Amino acid sequence: MDSKGINLLAIALFACLILSFSSSIHAYRPPYRPTIRVGYYRYSCPNAEYIIQNIVNKAVSRNPGIAAGLIRLHFHDCFVRGCDASVLLDGPNSEKEGIPNKNSLRGFEVIDAAKAALEAACPGTVSCADILAFAARDSSYKVGKIYYDVQAGRRDGRVSIDSETLDNLPSPFVDVQELINSFARKGMSVDEMVTLSGAHSIGIAHCAVFANRLYPQNDQQNLPIDPEYADFLKSICPPKALTNGTGAANPTNFDVFTPNKLDNKYYLGLKSQKGLLVSDQTLMSHPITAKLVNYNARYGSIWTRKFAAAMVHMGTLDVLTGRNGEIRRNCHFVN
Repeated sequence: MDSKGINLLAIALFACLILSFSSSIHAYRPPYRPTIRVGYYRYSCPNAEYIIQNIVNKAVSRNPGIAAGLIRLHFHDCFVRGCDASVLLDGPNSEKEGIPNKNSLRGFEVIDAAKAALEAACPGTVSCADILAFAARDSSYKVGKIYYDVQAGRRDGRVSIDSETLDNLPSPFVDVQELINSFARKGMSVDEMVTLSGAHSIGIAHCAVFANRLYPQNDQQNLPIDPEYADFLKSICPPKALTNGTGAANPTNFDVFTPNKLDNKYYLGLKSQKGLLVSDQTLMSHPITAKLVNYNARYGSIWTRKFAAAMVHMGTLDVLTGRNGEIRRNCHFVN
């Protein structure tokens, strides 16, 4: 074969290799991994965030305490099965009936109103899980001027089991190490745990939940408490309130300084030994968390930014996207 023939053969072989390589590239399809993102409803339901914000603002204006309820709903949703609105499902064995949630969750009517308005505007488009995330953000802004962009695109789960609440939600009666462990199991840091505890600068708790602060059941619960604050709490939650059950539901504010404002004054309360729950005051019992409490108490603007970032992170926990889950027509029931 002459040199010309050899060259032609080489060119032909090279072309075949290129074609084969090119075909293999086009044949490859990356795995389908849909993610949540900011602006998810920009085209499918452009007014979604405005609709939710408007309803939340009206509800919080009527009752500032509902802001704490909506933030707590989002937290209790995300820590059990991820942010999939399983906390909203009705049923005799649903998460609503779990011990940490039963008769204590608030804000369902606000979520229902938002869902009804969204179904009228954009049927079958906005998930209940996303409504919870937006409502928590709007509550944070309404009572604390804490704003952050919310990623959306979550889908709603179809399963809700009461017993999973005890396994996943941190108890108000535990010590700091168990709180650290509880958040670590969700991939969240110690700093994020202390930061999100600042949500207790708004809202209320009942005698049955904070009684262990006054009448500790073990050494871990026997934490320092300001004497005047203890006397105040005992007036709301005397021993007989627990023995006869008549005062177990007596409420008081978490924050003694600014109970209707989401701010860093909660941490000043801890430094003054005025944490309402065992799980609040225990943050001062560990050198690392105590240092974070002192830092958050001193630098309110930094805590605000950390709170926003921690809420964004929490909102990504084990979300359902793409073909997983569904968009419920009614947040209380699967389709």
